[in-house]
Amino acid sequence: VAQVDHKSNAESVDKDLNNTTVILFGNPALGTPLMQKNQLAGLDLPQKILIFEDENDFVTAAYNNESYLEKRHSLEGVDALTNIANALNNFTSKVTDEALTSNDATSITANEGITIKTSANNFEETYTKLFNAIDGNPNLKIVKELDHQANAASVSLELNPTKLIVFGNPNLGSPLMQSKQTIGVDLPQKMLVWEDDQGVVKVAFNDPDFLSTRHGIVENEETLTTIKTALDNLSNAAISE
Repeated sequence: VAQVDHKSNAESVDKDLNNTTVILFGNPALGTPLMQKNQLAGLDLPQKILIFEDENDFVTAAYNNESYLEKRHSLEGVDALTNIANALNNFTSKVTDEALTSNDATSITANEGITIKTSANNFEETYTKLFNAIDGNPNLKIVKELDHQANAASVSLELNPTKLIVFGNPNLGSPLMQSKQTIGVDLPQKMLVWEDDQGVVKVAFNDPDFLSTRHGIVENEETLTTIKTALDNLSNAAISE
C-alpha cells in the first residue's frame, strides 16, 4: 500500500534519525472479516512492518501482533487473525535470525488509546471535510488514502463505508522516533471515518499519549501536546456542521 522512509523524512526537516522504514500492506480477504466484526479495526489496518537499525547497527523487524488487534478491537473468534499472525511471523522471519519476541497485549482493553467522535455530517461530507482540513495544512503531508469498503468489494465481501487517511509531519514525528524508534510502527498518523449499521458516522484516531506510553517516549511533552491539538482540530473540522 505504501512505504514510508522515516529517516529520509527526518532529514527533509534537518533532523537525524537512524534507518527506520515502515511498510504498509494488506489483504482485503483477511482484513475485511476483522472490520465486519468491528469497523474500528480499520484504524489498525492495513498491516504494518517496521524495519529499523539502532546505534549499534543492529536491525530489527517489528509489528503489531494479532493479540494486540484482538484485544484492542474485541475481535475474539475471528478466524482471519490466525492467518494474519502466521503471515506476519513468516515475513519477519525472512529478514531476521532472531527469535520472535512477543508482547501478547494481555493488558490492552477494548478501544484503549482510541479517541472517537460522532459526526454531525454524513459519511462523504465528513471524509471530505477531514481530507480538506489535512490537505489544506501546509505542515501536513497526505501519505495514502484507503477505501476499506472498496477493497472489501474487490474480494466480494461487504463492508459499511469505511475510509482511512494516513498523513504526517516529520517535524513532529521525528523527535518521537529519536526517543524510541519503535513508535515508527504507529506513524504516520491515521484517521478513520466510518458509518455503522445505524447510519451513525464517526471519526477515530490514536491518542498520542497512549502511543507515547506504549513505546516509552520521554521528554517530548511539547511535541505530544502539539500533535494532540492538531488531531483534535482536524477531527473537529470533519465532524462539525
